[in-house]
Amino acid sequence: MMKKILLSLVVLLLTTLCYAQDLPQVTLRDLNGKPVPTSSFLKSGKPIIVSFFGTWCKPCLRELDAIQEVYADWQDETGVTLYAICINEGADVQKIRPTVHAHNWDFVVLSDANADLKRAMNVSAVPALFVLDASGKILHQRTGYVEGSEDELLAVLRKAKAVPPTK
Repeated sequence: MMKKILLSLVVLLLTTLCYAQDLPQVTLRDLNGKPVPTSSFLKSGKPIIVSFFGTWCKPCLRELDAIQEVYADWQDETGVTLYAICINEGADVQKIRPTVHAHNWDFVVLSDANADLKRAMNVSAVPALFVLDASGKILHQRTGYVEGSEDELLAVLRKAKAVPPTK
C-alpha cells in the first residue's frame, strides 16, 4: 500500500514538473494594446527568451540593456527572439512605451498588467529570465541579474538551437 502511495506521489510530481516546463498559454498586450497570445512565441521554430521586468527595476533595465548590446549577434547565430514582459500594473502601464524608447530596445516588449503570465510561470521577483527551446520547453531560468552573465545565456541558446522542435 505504501509503495502505491509513493508511486502515485512520484507520478504526480513528475507530471507537475513536466507541465511546468511548458510555456503557459495566456494573452499579453503589445505596446499598442493589441492582444498577443504566448502561443505565437513558438511559431518561428527557434529558441526564445522570456524576460520579466518592471520599468522601476534598475537590475531589470541593466540586464535588458546588456542583452540589447549582443541581441543582433545572438539572433544571427541562434535565431532567438526575446520577449521582454513588463509587469507594470495600473497607471504604471503608461511608463512602458517611454522606457522602451529611452533604452532603444529592438526586441519584443509586451505588457502583463494582469500578471497572468507572471503567475503561470511562478515569477515572484524581477528580473526573471527563462530560455525556452522551439517547442516551449524551459531549458534555463534565473531570478536576478549578474553583470556579465550574457555568456552563460549564449551557451544555453546554443544548446536550445541544437534541440529539434517537437510537434
